[in-house]
Amino acid sequence: MTPPIRSERKYLEILRILAESHEPLGAKRLSEKMAERGFVLSDRAVQYYLQYLDEAGFTEKVGNRGRLLTEAGIAESESALVDERIGFIISKLEELAFRSTFDPATGVGSIVYNLSFVQEGDLPGVTAAFDEVAKAGYGFLNTYRIVETDPRIPDGHVGIMTACSVTLDGVLQKMGIPTRLEYAGRIALDEGGSAGFLDLIGYRGTSVDPLHLFISAGLTSINRLVTTGSGVGLANIRAVPAVARDLVEEVTDLMTGYGFIFPAGGGIGEFNLPEHPYRLSVVAFSGMNMVGNAVEKGYAIKTEIGAGTVPFERITDVTSR
Repeated sequence: MTPPIRSERKYLEILRILAESHEPLGAKRLSEKMAERGFVLSDRAVQYYLQYLDEAGFTEKVGNRGRLLTEAGIAESESALVDERIGFIISKLEELAFRSTFDPATGVGSIVYNLSFVQEGDLPGVTAAFDEVAKAGYGFLNTYRIVETDPRIPDGHVGIMTACSVTLDGVLQKMGIPTRLEYAGRIALDEGGSAGFLDLIGYRGTSVDPLHLFISAGLTSINRLVTTGSGVGLANIRAVPAVARDLVEEVTDLMTGYGFIFPAGGGIGEFNLPEHPYRLSVVAFSGMNMVGNAVEKGYAIKTEIGAGTVPFERITDVTSR
């Protein structure tokens, strides 16, 4: 009898993806869907997992079309509890925020970054899309870094580092401000400067990354936002004590001086969020707006949100690869 594989997240994710599909899926498509759920794997790595699942009797190959679940695979996917993934994403981001060391007073220290993978031939078009977001002021940082040498980058691809907005959480925490990352949301903005959230997904109750979900579902209009000033982008919301408002304003002002970007008012305010007598909402544009703009233009991109920390000067040095 084949032992259960509930202890291995990646195996479970592949089973769940196949269970949700009505047709066979190959390694390439599975790799794309895994990335949407926060697991960045090369096609070759997915092939390795599929080989094990075949041997375990959970999947079977359907010619050149890909894999389907067997009856045993269906039973295994149904018995695996979804709560194994709930809390994983926020825990990872909170750990990275704690590990970051960026000091907005000096511009020195490490920030949290996302790592995107694009095909080499698509790089000029993708960077043009990233530049549009940076120039229009809807990213989290007004620059990014191209990476060519990293073991995580698949063959034929190039990596792009973008700043992750949980860097702000790390900065606030190190200033002594209790900070709780609450939501990812779709934020509608217009040329007149008004902004309001259309949808929110709480980080602590989801088993998929909300930003990936909004982009893959086609729920953004970032290209229209950067070209006309009106559209729907992505932002994160964290809660801090209301009495810390002056200190938060000081932090966002300092970070703006180093190229970080916040909505009007430094991202501090109610927007159309529920009011709380003792807590203040602090909004930051997501670094994934750059990725979303490129995806809207038709480019295939895989992104690991919260891929690690990197010295700030490394991501801002555009001449270094």
